Amino acid sequence: MARPPARPASWHLGLLLALTFSTGIVDAVGYLGLDRVFTANMTGNVVILGMGLTGAEDLPVLGPVLALVTFVLGAVLVGRVLRRAARGWTTGTTVVVALVGAGLAVLAGVVAGLGDAVPVREGATPPPAALAVTATLGLLMGAQAAAARRLAVKDVTTVVVTSTLTGLAADSRLAGGTGEGWRRRLGAVLLILAGAAAGAGLLRWHVGAGLVAAAAIALVCAGLGHRHARAHPPAAGPARRGGLAGWGVRVQHRPAPQDATGTEEGP
Repeated sequence: MARPPARPASWHLGLLLALTFSTGIVDAVGYLGLDRVFTANMTGNVVILGMGLTGAEDLPVLGPVLALVTFVLGAVLVGRVLRRAARGWTTGTTVVVALVGAGLAVLAGVVAGLGDAVPVREGATPPPAALAVTATLGLLMGAQAAAARRLAVKDVTTVVVTSTLTGLAADSRLAGGTGEGWRRRLGAVLLILAGAAAGAGLLRWHVGAGLVAAAAIALVCAGLGHRHARAHPPAAGPARRGGLAGWGVRVQHRPAPQDATGTEEGP
């Protein structure tokens, strides 16, 4: 008997968990290598910015502002591109995730060329090139988060674990819940934790090493996601060729009008 194909939801979950791991790597690079900036976890970034605005412990201001603005910009751009796309993994999703991977690879090369300017020492002013890397990382992570949101995998956004932890605790058996989805939620938390640890470890070798690892993960996810989507397309009506159909847009066709006898009218 033929083995049933993997469900799209399970496949999407696996890909987003892999991207969650890479997010941990990117945030470790941003915080430890680029002047204490989170380029994916905007909750932590906003908190750092708030404390930095008061001058607390020489915390940065410009870096968090750049990361916050570019993160929002990346999410807006991808949200607009994928707005009319079908739910699930589409060609548009592949393009976005592949561009994220390619961007991370380019940034790894840029960081390698900065020499002793990175990691940025505590209290030192980051060079313009390091700030440009911070801004671009924010843009890429915002784009990734928006693409992940279109996949609609519950509790896995690739960039946030606070709400995931809340759901894990509030829906647990200890709280009187069913504990549904605890593996998915716990997996997301542990993977971003493991990614941060891996990023910190790679930073001991070179700041760009973490970006290379994150780039490889994103590119592999883009390839696997596209291959699975082509092998198992979502059930939908026929779509027009060209235009936005290549981005996964479903085109609904209205049935032909019928006369009083129930017979379809001709053109």
